Amino acid sequence: MAKLKILEFPDPRLRKKAAPVATVDDALRVFIADMFETMYEAPGIGLAATQVDVHKRLLVTDVSPDKSEPYVLINPEIVEKDGVTATDEGCLSVPGYYEEVERAEHIRVRFLDRNGDETEMEATGLLAVCIQHEIDHLDGKLFVDYLSEAKRQRIRKKLEKERRYAAVAL
Repeated sequence: MAKLKILEFPDPRLRKKAAPVATVDDALRVFIADMFETMYEAPGIGLAATQVDVHKRLLVTDVSPDKSEPYVLINPEIVEKDGVTATDEGCLSVPGYYEEVERAEHIRVRFLDRNGDETEMEATGLLAVCIQHEIDHLDGKLFVDYLSEAKRQRIRKKLEKERRYAAVAL
């Protein structure tokens, strides 16, 4: 397994819309394992392929405290959603920033699992929020897009400044 590099806002590659996965094979399953390794090590609870510069409709998530409930969603599509919840969201591509975002409280999502079998699942709470957040990534959208323009620009400028300082320190 290999740890993958996570793209950070405002990298334009995060805005690219992901294409459907055509084939679920062993190469994809190796990539899925790499995504889980990257997500857990970050540490995070969700990771979309777009965030590691692979523009395929694939996400992994595990919101359990003991890393015991991993989900793989290939070509995910939300087929039903209801309710509204507001939670503080963070993002591995926007490190160190958390802001309140409104999302559907309950979703039903259709996807292919790691074996290529079509399935549906219902999700509520943190899992529902995480899946919606990661699907946004596959559509080229970030949680900062739900914020005001002023807040988004302030976050972008701070992250760029931090990167410049880190580059000078090397």
